[in-house]
Amino acid sequence: MNEMNQPLGPTSRQRDFEGARGRVTVQEWPNRHARYVAILSHGAGEHIGRYQHVAAALVRHGAAVVGPDHLGHGLSAGARLLIPDFEEVVADLRAVATRAAADHPGLPVVLIGHSLGGMIAARYAQRFGSELAALVLSGPVIGPWPVPQMLLAMDPMPEVPIDPDVLSRDPQVGRAYAADPLVWHGGIPRQSLEALVRCLARIDAGEALGELPTLWIHGADDALVGVDSSRLGVEKLGARTLERHVYPGARHEVFNETNRDEVIADVTAFIDRALARP
Repeated sequence: MNEMNQPLGPTSRQRDFEGARGRVTVQEWPNRHARYVAILSHGAGEHIGRYQHVAAALVRHGAAVVGPDHLGHGLSAGARLLIPDFEEVVADLRAVATRAAADHPGLPVVLIGHSLGGMIAARYAQRFGSELAALVLSGPVIGPWPVPQMLLAMDPMPEVPIDPDVLSRDPQVGRAYAADPLVWHGGIPRQSLEALVRCLARIDAGEALGELPTLWIHGADDALVGVDSSRLGVEKLGARTLERHVYPGARHEVFNETNRDEVIADVTAFIDRALARP
């Protein structure tokens, strides 16, 4: 990685590195007294800057936090939301995790993925789970999700941007999302949707997570990623220690929901239990 030393706030900084298909921008929230490393994997069309409040809570909990803008997202290179192969995004994420682990030798690593980033995190855990101490999946795109096949069957495929109203019961979340210039407000390209279907198939056929402690969190009223499909996908991952929290009334972005403090407290409590395992 090449450090840019560009501050993004009082406790964060930005780095770039050359990923599988060009420049990947990484945001880092340092913690000189860290007891673990938290890697964040954001969802489709958004960027890691939307997780400032999550990172701040994790830093207070004892984490050094880092997360990239995935290929085609935020400040990273690439056509918007164009991901030809999610295995390459997993490789980029591992480069971020490897650098973070080297910067904090001996500390356990926790991976937290939301929505499409949850799919990426699940695939990462299948490939590199032995390097993780815990996995958190928030509203993950996983399991028998019918939307991709439905869209791919249409010719031409319609452009279906994310409706800000499905994100949270807090109207300010939707307004901020709609006004955010780093959010992609268009649809998902066909090539990316085809790559998503291939990634879901790889996850479905992949190795069980085994002893990796896993937490699944989901909004009961998630209109974007169905809770029942996600549940089936998470359970098939085969984590022997699997905790579940489905929040009544919550929509897709549980980290931005009206009960966000409860959600973050559940996540940090789970991390404490995972880190305490022998």
